[in-house]
Amino acid sequence: MAKRDYYEVLGVAKNASEDALKKAFRRLAMKYHPDRNPGDKQAEERFKEAKEAYEVLADARKRAAYDQFGHAGVEGAAGAGRGGPGGASFSDIFEDLFGDIFGGAGGRGGSNAFRGADLQYNLEMSLEEAVFGTEVKIRVPTLVTCKACHGSGAEPGTSPETCPTCNGVGRVRMQQGFFSVQQTCPRCRGTGKIIAKPCGSCRGQGRVEERRTLSVAIPAGVDSGDRIRLSGEGEAGVNGGPSGDLYVQVHVKPHKLFTRKGSDLYCEVPISFATATLGGDLEIPTLKGRVALKIPAETQSGRLFRLRGKGVKSVHGGAEGDLICSVRVETPINLTKEQKALLEQFDAAMTAGGQKHSPQHQGWLDGVKGFFDDLKFWRKP
Repeated sequence: MAKRDYYEVLGVAKNASEDALKKAFRRLAMKYHPDRNPGDKQAEERFKEAKEAYEVLADARKRAAYDQFGHAGVEGAAGAGRGGPGGASFSDIFEDLFGDIFGGAGGRGGSNAFRGADLQYNLEMSLEEAVFGTEVKIRVPTLVTCKACHGSGAEPGTSPETCPTCNGVGRVRMQQGFFSVQQTCPRCRGTGKIIAKPCGSCRGQGRVEERRTLSVAIPAGVDSGDRIRLSGEGEAGVNGGPSGDLYVQVHVKPHKLFTRKGSDLYCEVPISFATATLGGDLEIPTLKGRVALKIPAETQSGRLFRLRGKGVKSVHGGAEGDLICSVRVETPINLTKEQKALLEQFDAAMTAGGQKHSPQHQGWLDGVKGFFDDLKFWRKP
């Protein structure tokens, strides 16, 4: 089978720059590398094809020969080692790319500094604190840079030495057949440094555990599930790397009166039988004070009343929500004999004359009657 054109393999123009070639190969290597596609023979062949194309085109001499004579001009040149002036060894090129493709810390010019881990702190607060905002102090266990050795891990007065096994890279490269595989240096464990005399305070780790007290400003309108990010307040980095972040996870405790749903607040309002029947005025509590609520006559239990703008303004923006009140008619308890007698007289008066004073009850009775009528129809032989 004839070889494809190398420029076509990489998907670049014939006048592509060295940087464009490198980007094209990186993209294909990330997609087709056997480590990312275990057992996929087709992906392995595509990777080999891209590797061969890049090895030739990344070398100035090989590329000139290929442009003039095609594949015949570079026959046997793939894998031939270091090119001449203006050229580069493919192993050097691949080593540079390896860290980008597989997240390695090594490679030429690679850094052994690592970012510290992110931390999470679960913060419980009241509904009022979440709605209006507050400032809280929290104590967080974390790893901080050792003050004795300033993070080097070496005893004060001494310095870490470059690892002779990996020459400070932190990774070693091993040839396994066709592929060149990188792995963490077994001697320095990826740090690139050897500490002959470890620091007594941190035992050579460069970091020590400490409980830190932090002041956290909670913005108004946060809700359960929201996270507040404190940049650089996580664990200290390794070998001079940046610190991680601290995420404060908000949990709002249940409230005695209100339930929050988004920007709206909900509450149940108990009213007497007389108020529900005759109507009346009530004082309703809100998070900002009290408001009047007019209960119209003949109000049924479960009716909702919406008080505009008495809810919450979310931290994510938007208009202030509403307070939605659900009315619950209370049944009187602990009645005296006289009160019971009055209720019996009232009930007798309600049923006299055949007037319908209970619309929901009458509707329910009509539904029951229809149910049994349908049942009789279906049970006919």
